[in-house]
Amino acid sequence: MAQYKAPLDPRQPNKKKNKTSPDKREPIPWGWLGLGVIVTLIGIGGALSIGRAFLLREPLAVNPLEPTVIILTAPPSPSPSPGPAVSAPTAMPTFTPVPTPDVAVAPDEITAGYYAQVFNTDGIGVTVRGGPSASNAPLAVAPEGSVLLVLDGPKAGGDFLWWQVRMEDGVEGWAAADFLQPTAAP
Repeated sequence: MAQYKAPLDPRQPNKKKNKTSPDKREPIPWGWLGLGVIVTLIGIGGALSIGRAFLLREPLAVNPLEPTVIILTAPPSPSPSPGPAVSAPTAMPTFTPVPTPDVAVAPDEITAGYYAQVFNTDGIGVTVRGGPSASNAPLAVAPEGSVLLVLDGPKAGGDFLWWQVRMEDGVEGWAAADFLQPTAAP
C-alpha cells in the first residue's frame, strides 16, 4: 500500500541534506587559480614589451635646415568659357485691381454684382427658391419693394429667367426675373 507524504511547505526554506558535513568547505581550485595568474602575468609582460619597442625605436631623420618642398599635382583650372547668353530681365507683371462697380447708381438692366428690387407682385412678394426653376423648393419670400443683391444669372428654367440673389437676412436663392427691376444700393 502507498504511503502518503505531506508536500513541502513553500514558505519554509528547502532543507536538503548535504553530502558533505557542514564543517567542510569545498576545496579551492589552486590549479585554475595558478593558471589564471600565469596567463595574466604573460599578458602584462607582452604589453610592456610591445610598448617598450615603440618607445625605444629611433626617430626618423629630418634635416631641420632644409625646407620641405610641396609639389602641387592638381591640373590648372581651365580658362573660363563663355556661358549661355543671359537675356535682360523682363518686367514683372503688376497686379491690376478689378474696379469696384458703383452700386450707388442703378444699371439699365439687372446685372450680377448690383442690386434689384422686387416689384410687380401685387403685394405678394417673390418666392426665392433653391434652384433656377419653379419646381425647386421655396426658401423664403422676398416682400414687394425689398432690395436684393444679385449674385449670378440669368439662367433659364421653365417659363422664366432666374437670377441668383441674396436677401437682407442672408438667405441666398433664385428669383424669377419677371419680378425684379434694377435699383441702386440701399
